[in-house]
Amino acid sequence: MKIALVHDWLTGMRGGEKALEALCEIFPEADIYTLVHKKGSVSSVIESHKIFTSFIQKLPGVKKKYRYYLPLMPKAIERFDLNNYDLVISSSHCVAKGVRVKKDSLHICYCYTPMRYIWDMYEEYFGRGRANIFVRAAMSVFRTYLRKWDVATVSRVDYFIGISENVKERIKRHYQRDAIVIYPPVDIAQLSISNESGNFYLIVSAFAPYKRIDLAVEAFNVLGYSLKIIGTGQKEKQLKKRAKSNIEFLGWKTDEEVRGYYCRCKAFIFPGEEDFGITPVESQACGRPVIAYGQGGALETIIEGATGMFFKKQTTESLIKAVEKFEEIKDNFNSEKMRENALRFDKEIFKKEIKMFIEEKYKEFKKEGKQ
Repeated sequence: MKIALVHDWLTGMRGGEKALEALCEIFPEADIYTLVHKKGSVSSVIESHKIFTSFIQKLPGVKKKYRYYLPLMPKAIERFDLNNYDLVISSSHCVAKGVRVKKDSLHICYCYTPMRYIWDMYEEYFGRGRANIFVRAAMSVFRTYLRKWDVATVSRVDYFIGISENVKERIKRHYQRDAIVIYPPVDIAQLSISNESGNFYLIVSAFAPYKRIDLAVEAFNVLGYSLKIIGTGQKEKQLKKRAKSNIEFLGWKTDEEVRGYYCRCKAFIFPGEEDFGITPVESQACGRPVIAYGQGGALETIIEGATGMFFKKQTTESLIKAVEKFEEIKDNFNSEKMRENALRFDKEIFKKEIKMFIEEKYKEFKKEGKQ
């Protein structure tokens, strides 16, 4: 059986790439197809596979500005020739699920979300104050085309797997398709509880608009508590200018360094609405509670009062009240219970469940005589 893994782009090791890495471990002989590959930006496990890129790889400034080529991505993903593959697994949050496969091939999509830029979070990316007037004008034109293409290519997928109940609902709403849920992998074995403690709150995040790092900055400007932010991305200069001296931007850190910050923080701050959210699980695996916006995937990974707490409105005032409440009850949280909750999302569970599902569906596919 010849297998292809299709991933939107390879430019860094975030949650989607960690799931792809696990798929690479399950299928070590699989080829990888991706729109853009920045060599050395992903793990050695992924880099060890044969990687094919699209014509976008050769366009100007693509390694830093690849998102600007969003209108070209549907055509780029459709140009991949996958006629020699029996099984295609798309790892998709943008256009990967729209890849063309031959009729006697099985296509399973591990879906992080229907394309958030054009559906649920369009305003967060392209609303006033989020993008300049030229980008907003261009997207007002291309959004209709991208939506039509996204829906039209749903039929190319035989089975959808959603990363959370939250995403399962979006798949049903936008694509009119059912999906099963297999939570993405978290490498719990690499995380542990420590007796060390610090006097700071922590964020680990890319600075995409929907992550709402701005909300945390404004809240901690008022609170005055120490906040350390690991990550980089859009609006970084503006965020640094707005932040007071109690807020420290650390850039990206190694996995080992991040683990150290998890172990020492008072609590992890999670102000955005995520499809799932790996970082809150990692924090719990280190025995540290999470203060999260009470929507999206956080509702599936955090147990309120036991492993963290929610703020109900995505406002500065609501986050401030949650942190102040946490300061009153912080000694009530138990590190072992937080880690026990995180173990539900362990990488080995993901590998077992997704391998079993894929093998089962492939056997059914062959039995039906489609190959």
